[in-house]
Amino acid sequence: MGNIAIITARGGSKRVPLKNIRSFHGIPIIGYGIKAAKACGLFDEVMVSTDSEEIAEVSRSFGANIPFMRSQKNSDDISTTAEVVREVLEWYWKNGKRFKYACCIYPTAAFITPPKLNQAYELLNKESADSVLPVVKFGFPIWRSFKMEDNYAVEYNWPEFAQKRSQDLPATFHDSGQFYFFNVQRFFETGTLIMKNTRAIEVSDMEAQDIDTEGDWRLAETKYALFVNNNLRTK
Repeated sequence: MGNIAIITARGGSKRVPLKNIRSFHGIPIIGYGIKAAKACGLFDEVMVSTDSEEIAEVSRSFGANIPFMRSQKNSDDISTTAEVVREVLEWYWKNGKRFKYACCIYPTAAFITPPKLNQAYELLNKESADSVLPVVKFGFPIWRSFKMEDNYAVEYNWPEFAQKRSQDLPATFHDSGQFYFFNVQRFFETGTLIMKNTRAIEVSDMEAQDIDTEGDWRLAETKYALFVNNNLRTK
């Protein structure tokens, strides 16, 4: 059994039209994930799950496989990543291919690199983990966060931490929105990508950006330019 990379790229983005194949620093943004997956040397199969012929065509131009088009039931706004991944793995299973590990890569993960994928894979094996994902540290402790009511009134979510110094509170992290590297058998057993024995690699907030709005897109482009320049300076 080998490994598979699954890039999940649904068509029909409403807030940022055609964002999965929109040009990002000169190439369609989905190309970054495909190129990294093919260059890292970890995968026997690099495929794209999509319901869009346009996305499929662009993906093939970067060397990805599209053995089938995503089902209609997994192409709406409420379909989960886990449901899409399960559909892919079950299709391969029915067609005689089983995989030990899989990596679900988001189509707008422009900051993904072969070293990050290799680092996650090494941790997955070293710790016999169920899954590994890259995470980003919150810039300020969430323990001192506020909630806001309709009349703009605010109060602490956790009043017991109101008098604590920020440096005395534990660090918290969030998903970087780039990829999940996981054990396929454990995924089928649990039905989720975040399992009991999930581990993480930490990445800088300058190497991650969710893209849900035009403002997010511009911020991602700015971060990426700095990311490339920093890498060039360190070589």
